[in-house]
Amino acid sequence: MSIWASDDRKEAQAALVAALRAAAGGDRDALRNVFDRTSGKLMAICLRILNDRDEAEDVLQEVYVSVWTRAASFDPARASPVTWLATIARNRAIDRLRSRRSRGLAAPVEEALELADDRPDAFAAAAEREDGERIHHCLGTLEPRTQKLIRIAFFEGLSHSELATRLGEPLGTVKSWIRRGLQSLKKCLGG
Repeated sequence: MSIWASDDRKEAQAALVAALRAAAGGDRDALRNVFDRTSGKLMAICLRILNDRDEAEDVLQEVYVSVWTRAASFDPARASPVTWLATIARNRAIDRLRSRRSRGLAAPVEEALELADDRPDAFAAAAEREDGERIHHCLGTLEPRTQKLIRIAFFEGLSHSELATRLGEPLGTVKSWIRRGLQSLKKCLGG
């Protein structure tokens, strides 16, 4: 894994921790910063659980209201900021799913068993760890610019156009860089 990728991740995490602390102090711009950095990932979690875009958007709004009121309870010694935020999103989405069920709007509970605990068992966790190491190795083989684009797109959930705007590059160029990077990753991973 590239040392730059590790440094970028540490800087992003430190910035997110600082933004959460500032939001805990009532800084609305800091909350906006947290939203900008994490809303893509949290929306994906809500959408995966609820399978309804409108409800996922409603829950996402509830998540950030909760973050605004509970930011002071965030402890970086206990969890990373993304883990803390993802847990809030997951719990809110599951609460909404249960509420839907109690109103008779959801499938029976037996169909939602996968939601109860989606953590992998020990064998799956070991395989996932090995896959993660392979992915990090292969990401390290990419040129730094492409590696950074793919990491931002994945971890921050930015679209191609959002990446292009952030980097000040043409949309087509960003798409080409990402496409070539993903092709290289696929080749490195043996796919």
